[in-house]
Parts: sequence; structure tokens; C-alpha cells
Amino acid sequence: MEKKTVNTISWAGILITLVGSLFFSTKAVIVKYAFRHTGVDVVPLLALRMLFSLPFYIVMAWLASRNANNQKFTRKQWLAIILLGLFGYYLSSLFDFWGLQYISAGIERLILFLYPTFVLLINAFLFKEKINRTQWLAVMMTYTGIVLAYVHEVDFERNNPQFIVGSLLIFLCAITFAIYIVGSGRVIPEVGATKFTAYAMLFSTAGIFIHFIIAGHYSILNSGTSFIGYGLLIAIIATVIPSWLIATGTKKIGANNVAIISTIGPVSTILQAHFILGEPVSKEQLFGTLLIVMGVLIIGWKPKEKN
Repeated sequence: MEKKTVNTISWAGILITLVGSLFFSTKAVIVKYAFRHTGVDVVPLLALRMLFSLPFYIVMAWLASRNANNQKFTRKQWLAIILLGLFGYYLSSLFDFWGLQYISAGIERLILFLYPTFVLLINAFLFKEKINRTQWLAVMMTYTGIVLAYVHEVDFERNNPQFIVGSLLIFLCAITFAIYIVGSGRVIPEVGATKFTAYAMLFSTAGIFIHFIIAGHYSILNSGTSFIGYGLLIAIIATVIPSWLIATGTKKIGANNVAIISTIGPVSTILQAHFILGEPVSKEQLFGTLLIVMGVLIIGWKPKEKN
């Protein structure tokens, strides 16, 4: 009877994580679709995303603060959370949305999926964590994969002079998100995952709102409401719901299993971009995707310790 319960929980965790990963993978497609059909700018679309997400993170922060084990942040923790929030979901989102104006959703997802290699390298150079031979092989595999996919895309996008700019912006997105992951891995054990995520998202939201006010994109408010639905979709379908599903899945099956299942993301985005946006899919892109996914799996794989 006990064995059946464990299996049920495991399969539930796998299904929840899979659905969360698929929801996350819709973000690039929705953003590209919004750019194509509404002409909305990056900052207003980002502001809408965070506006619709904001109530959920306020509730998360309030519930975390009411927890019996809640402890007040130290000054150092406040500073870390503010900086990581700005890096993780302000700068990285800004670079991501900017880049998506110039490159395909499929290539965006492949470049962005390199962030585990940046996490590995940041930990090695800043915190002196050793990279073993297998991990170096995995890094080489992921970059070989991106080169294969990218060379074909460069040939296809030869008439798009801003393709390189868009690619560099997505690389910056991957780097800033990797900084967020590295930092959160050191802060979360001290303050808790829910409380950290809620406050980091609140500070990133503040950054985006301030950017929107300074940029002065107020004319968008008088251009109709067609873009509002896309902001709502990005917020609910591609941000809030998958965040909750992935967090729930992590509790049920562990971070390593979540990382493995999440590799479905790039494949899902490429297929969605092909069928919804009409983006072409080449054999080079598929093979490059396979190499990237394999490399990320190797980097994230942690074998169980023997008792």
C-alpha cells in the first residue's frame, strides 16, 4: 500500500513538472505573436506581464511573512534579494523581449537554454567550484549544438541585419539569468524558496514599472486594448501558473528530476514556433537541439551517493 502511494506521488510530480515546463515554453511564442499582430513595444508588454503577475506575488510574500518560522531579512539579505530580483526578472526579461524582436522563438530558446553552462562557469570562477571532465565535455557539447543550429539560422536570416544583435541580447539574458540562479542558490537556503521568489519578483516588478515610467511609453495606453490580452497570457500562462507548477513538482520529485524533465522546453518551443508562427525547422536545428539538451542533462545530473 505504501509503495503505491509513493509511485502515485512520483507520477503526479512528473506530470505537474511536465505541464509546467510546457507552459513555460509558450512564452517566446506568445511574445513573438504579440509583436507580430499588435506592434506593441517591449517595455509596455513587460509592464503588462508584471502588472498581471503582481497580485500573485504579493499574496506569496504575505503568506511567507505570516509563516510561523518566518525570520526578518538581514541588511545583507535585503541587498542580495534586490540585486538578484533586478538581474533575474528585470534585466533578463528585458534582454529576452528585446532579442525576440529580431530572432526566431526557436533560436531564442536554444540560446537561452545555455544558462546552465554559465551557472557552471560562474561557480567555477567566482566560487572555485571544480569542473570535472564530464562537465567540460557537456559544455563543449552544448556549444557545438548551438553552433550547428546557429550557422543554419545565420544563413536563413542573411537578409536580417539585426539577427546578430538579437542573438547577443538573448546571450545577455542567459548570463543575467544564470547570475540569478547562482545567487538564489546561496540565498534560498537562508530565507526559504517561497519568500525569496516572492520578494525577488516584487523588486523586479518595481524595476520594470520604473523603466516604463522613465521611458514614457504612455501613448500605448491610447492605442486600443488588443495587446492587453497578450500581457495577460504571458503573465498567467507563461509566468504564474508554470512557476507554481514547477515549485510543486520540485517538492514532489526533487530539483534534479525537475531539471531533466524541463529539457522538454526547447523542443516544445521549436514545435510551437513552427506550427503557430510558421518558423522553419531544419535538421541542423534539431540535431543542435539534441546536443544542447544532452549537454544540459549531463551538467545537471547528480548521481545518488552510495550509503
